[in-house]
Amino acid sequence: MIVPETADTATVTFRSPSGAWFDYQPGQFVTFELPVPGGVVHRTYTISSSPSRPLSISITIKAQPDSIGSRWIIDQLKPGMRIKAYGPAGIFSFLRHPARKYLFISAGSGITPMMSMTTWSWDSGEQPDIVFVHAARRPSDIIFRETLQHMANRVPGLQLHFTVEEHDAFRSWQGYRGRLSQIMLGLMAPDYLDREVFCCGPEPFMQAVRDMLIALGFDMDRYHQESFQAPIETEAEAPVLHDVVPDDAATAEVVFAKSGKSVPCSETDTVLALAKSNGLNIPSGCTFGLCGTCKIKKTEGEVHMVHNGGISDDDIAAGYILACCSHPMGRVVVEV
Repeated sequence: MIVPETADTATVTFRSPSGAWFDYQPGQFVTFELPVPGGVVHRTYTISSSPSRPLSISITIKAQPDSIGSRWIIDQLKPGMRIKAYGPAGIFSFLRHPARKYLFISAGSGITPMMSMTTWSWDSGEQPDIVFVHAARRPSDIIFRETLQHMANRVPGLQLHFTVEEHDAFRSWQGYRGRLSQIMLGLMAPDYLDREVFCCGPEPFMQAVRDMLIALGFDMDRYHQESFQAPIETEAEAPVLHDVVPDDAATAEVVFAKSGKSVPCSETDTVLALAKSNGLNIPSGCTFGLCGTCKIKKTEGEVHMVHNGGISDDDIAAGYILACCSHPMGRVVVEV
């Protein structure tokens, strides 16, 4: 059975020819052998259904115009056809990390393992404590929106938060708008420090989530991620995440070129704090990367900046930084 979810996304449900039940952990994936024109290809998909409903398994796929496997499934797969499947596999499951509270963060089709885990919690009969955060381009692109709202309307411990980049024409939108930020995360899950975090989405999205959690002081041993482009089968295959974490013991230096001051510091200091402590005036407002008032030009060196939307990608490419949320990584020269 194939059920449309959004304009370019569909859920495909499979049953075993023998009637056997499916056994897997919510969040795992399967690999299909697809007889596409030109030869067999293998494609891996996260299972979007829950093992609490074992008579079938479902995958939810977003078919890009240039995709081969996903496009074939949506266009050519018909009820009654048989294809080979391998698995299940994967380590991305909250059953492997029991916790009292969870925070699920996803974007695009990265919502699929979160849906599986949420459905498992719903079917378990226990009271889940899940904050479910999802980012999409527009409201009509939110996969499983109605199903999730149905569950959240009946389980007080499931809190849904959606953020979109743009609204749909002739449709009001009362949710968050814009790129997921530290401020949004604090509003969506004020107790995020107490939650086990699971994240899935495009690599740049997950990098941004990790950066904001590190900046917020989150214990990253409680962070788990799965790329829907490269799912991981075993712990040994899990990539080492080389995230930038400012170190209080690491020495750095900020040179305020126009003022002629060179200030030794550590990586945990911000450019704005160093300027103020040395009698220099950089106009500022919010002090957490939202308003953009403290934007200045960096001419040399590198900073680690985790902002909340107060600066554009074009400005960053041109060498500008927000002084309030920029940490010097070594020697940095700014036009102040």
